[in-house]
Amino acid sequence: MSAPVLTAVAWPYANGPRHIGHVSGFGVPSDVFSRYMRMSGHRVLMVSGTDEHGTPISVQADKEGLTTRQLADKYNRVIAEDLQGLGLSYDLFTRTTTGNHYKVVQELFLALHRNGYVQAKTQMGAISPSTGRTLPDRYIEGTCPICGYDGARGDQCDNCGNQLDPIDLKNPRSKINGEVPKFVETEHLFLDLPSFAGALGSWLSTRTGWRPNVLKFSENLLGDMRPRAITRDIDWGVPVPLDGWRDQPMKKFYVWFDAVIGYLSASVEWARRSGDADAWKEFWTDPAQAYYFMGKDNIVFHSLIWPSLLLGQNGEGDKGGQPGGFGKLNLPTEVVSSEFLTMSGSKFSTSRGTVIYVRDFLKQFGPDTLRYFISVAGPENQDTDFTWDEFIRRTNFELANEWGNLVNRSISMAHKNVGAIPTPTAPTAADAELKALARNAFDTVGENLRRSRFKAAANEAMRVVGAANKYLSDEEPWKRKDDPERRDTILHTALQVVSDANTLLTPFLPHSAQKIHEALGGKGVWSSQPEIREVADLDDPSLQYPVLTGDYANDQAKWESVDIEVGRPLDKPSPLFAKLDAELGETGPDWAPIVK
Repeated sequence: MSAPVLTAVAWPYANGPRHIGHVSGFGVPSDVFSRYMRMSGHRVLMVSGTDEHGTPISVQADKEGLTTRQLADKYNRVIAEDLQGLGLSYDLFTRTTTGNHYKVVQELFLALHRNGYVQAKTQMGAISPSTGRTLPDRYIEGTCPICGYDGARGDQCDNCGNQLDPIDLKNPRSKINGEVPKFVETEHLFLDLPSFAGALGSWLSTRTGWRPNVLKFSENLLGDMRPRAITRDIDWGVPVPLDGWRDQPMKKFYVWFDAVIGYLSASVEWARRSGDADAWKEFWTDPAQAYYFMGKDNIVFHSLIWPSLLLGQNGEGDKGGQPGGFGKLNLPTEVVSSEFLTMSGSKFSTSRGTVIYVRDFLKQFGPDTLRYFISVAGPENQDTDFTWDEFIRRTNFELANEWGNLVNRSISMAHKNVGAIPTPTAPTAADAELKALARNAFDTVGENLRRSRFKAAANEAMRVVGAANKYLSDEEPWKRKDDPERRDTILHTALQVVSDANTLLTPFLPHSAQKIHEALGGKGVWSSQPEIREVADLDDPSLQYPVLTGDYANDQAKWESVDIEVGRPLDKPSPLFAKLDAELGETGPDWAPIVK
């Protein structure tokens, strides 16, 4: 029995719609991985949701004339709809403003507190002079006191990677309105991160298979572990369940603290909705494996801070302790971090107008072209520039000319000459060689997908497609009218490899994979798509919200070569991918930003 797999996907922030840079980091890679794992026999739990607490939500709500809850409701739905359109197969995509999430966060916090990993102390907190509102660390920028980088944030410097406090910055300024923050003394609860340094170091030393950028970055930060505030002066967040704190309406958990616990709370919510409240435990205890997907700006939260919270809850930090109410929970098997997808060398930025929203992209180009581009040309190991020229080239030459053309001409010739999948006779060495290439690719592509090497996996699958196209060109079945047995053997071979290649490409291209399954005469669901369901909050039925979920257990797609059924009727196929106008490569569609 294959080990259960938890796919924990970074939580998109609900202060606006998501752009293609976001989904290149957390979205597409996690879904390609999850679909492969399900196809190869693993029980998978893929969870996430919208991150809805914190000052940025309040600031955006003010801009739009909405309450914080109204703004969170608005973008929770927008984001869920976009991720559904992209075909991300969540078992549960929820939100952090649920009664279930509040309970899980508070219970995990109390375990940390009982084990001695939480301490209260005063600090200098940043306040906006014009509004009196607390400024979160990430909303303060200035010059790093360590390396001199003039774009450091109040929580860390992305240039040197060191953890910072806002008051450490030189020339601090608010990202919201540019004003100089006022610093006032305030009491907060802190996570005692230094008390996890030893346990974290030992654990990281066992993570030899991680992407080098993630492991090196994490190990470099171990030497500068400092207590980190887990509460903030704000009225929008999860209440602190301690005497002397619960009756202070302006003391709430810091958004970063409650958001990372969302992986656990979403799993618990999924279990409660499934009818088996303990079902989540299968994915959080041995021998389950846990894979976390995010962009590189979130590495520290997933490779150091979340493991610290888990160690503290388990009673396994440097101070010891007893497991909390959730028992002993697994630490991440792997933190799969992508680099940034950029545009003209700069990060996507809503404020600067350098942004391509997922919704706009899907409306014009559909989901599989974007999924394919991110998989083969995305920021897997280094920052990668998105250009319309490259997107169009990949779509036209790889998807339309190579893959789409192979499917179309193979099925079209079989339909025209036989009307069904032909019967093979007297196969040649060329036939056997192509079939063997496709069968052997399952091991190679599968191993790359298991290790989150998506580019290598997609390229190997497309190598099979290229070989099949060459085979058809060499064998020329259209010239075999006087030798129908040979013609039919060639077409049967081509269709078998189309079927195999379709399976290999299903994690990347699930929408077109379903169409190809049907074009080959298949019935029923090949690769399920997620759906949006309206649900009531489990702890407050008066609150309603959409969740993204699906039933993927009965998909026909399995990670294996299956012999095609001789005699299965074939209809004339429709084109899979429309070729795009090359002129789009200059500036993109009318709605796209023009960046020089």
